[in-house]
Amino acid sequence: MVNAVLAGIGVVTPPPQLQQDLWDGYFKAYTGGSARAERVFANSGVHTRHGVINPLIEDISEWSTGRRMRRYEEESLPLGKEALTRALAESGVDATDLGLLVVVSCTGYATPGLDIRLAAALSTSADMQRMVIGHMGCYAAIPALRTAADYVAQHRRPAAILCVELTSLHLQPATDDLGQAVAHSLFSDAAAAAVLVPGGPGLAVRNVASRTDTAHADDMTWHVTDHGFRMGLASRVPLVLARHAADAVRALVEPAGRDLSDARAYAVHPGGPRILDVVGKALALSANGLDASRATLAEHGNCSSATVLMVIDRLRRDNPEVDDIVAMSFGPGLTLYSALLTSG
Repeated sequence: MVNAVLAGIGVVTPPPQLQQDLWDGYFKAYTGGSARAERVFANSGVHTRHGVINPLIEDISEWSTGRRMRRYEEESLPLGKEALTRALAESGVDATDLGLLVVVSCTGYATPGLDIRLAAALSTSADMQRMVIGHMGCYAAIPALRTAADYVAQHRRPAAILCVELTSLHLQPATDDLGQAVAHSLFSDAAAAAVLVPGGPGLAVRNVASRTDTAHADDMTWHVTDHGFRMGLASRVPLVLARHAADAVRALVEPAGRDLSDARAYAVHPGGPRILDVVGKALALSANGLDASRATLAEHGNCSSATVLMVIDRLRRDNPEVDDIVAMSFGPGLTLYSALLTSG
């Protein structure tokens, strides 16, 4: 069977916002000057974030969900179109050659959706298939990658995935819930696209594996409320994820005749600094083994499903010779998804 090769990635972000400015100019008053919330922001590992909403300019904390969804429709198309256009340009694939487009988002919904509007904006072929993945959260890019890779391998036609996450649209009404402070200190906006082609040089999608701990399903939640979508996070999430990380990677690499030590690079979703710390320890990674994930967190924050593609892109650009990547992301469930990308 032909390999599905990652031929191009495109990343686009809205305007930047400095974490310290956000705390000083908005979240300090929003949290009532909470010392605990200030520590959360200071220890988030985030220096710069990006958002279609800047709370220093536009306070949407009391907006209805309907108003937020209308703004999602306005903002998601230009960001998604630019990210996909960049990925297509790097891959040398024309939009009319795409056989499948998988669009991922857990931060906005509308019908006709972003997939249809992108098809019109890019003049894709009328027979291009479309799939929308919603509300899976931060790990959704990897099952999307799996779907696209399977299509490419079977039909020998290019496919693309696009993750558009506008978390800034979900600023909640003020509360003393520390979990909300954690969410507001980490999450950021981005669009990230990847194009897969049948065969050729580059990193091929060799395997995808998943692991879900349903006993902790309520430790990470994302609920629709009258004022946008509300994140729920239990403090034990990093430890639960770390408990499963090594087994998740073994399930990924062993069918390919490899072991944990064979991976040359890791693209781990930077759900937060503590998650990176405990997962790195569980996988026995070197001190700099998650540098790309930490740098992405510092420069962009947690961009939900788009983030793991951003880390993969950083690894490719920082080290063009990298020929073996284990990608891993986490989300509600608690769920871990991982992908093995190799060349040759």
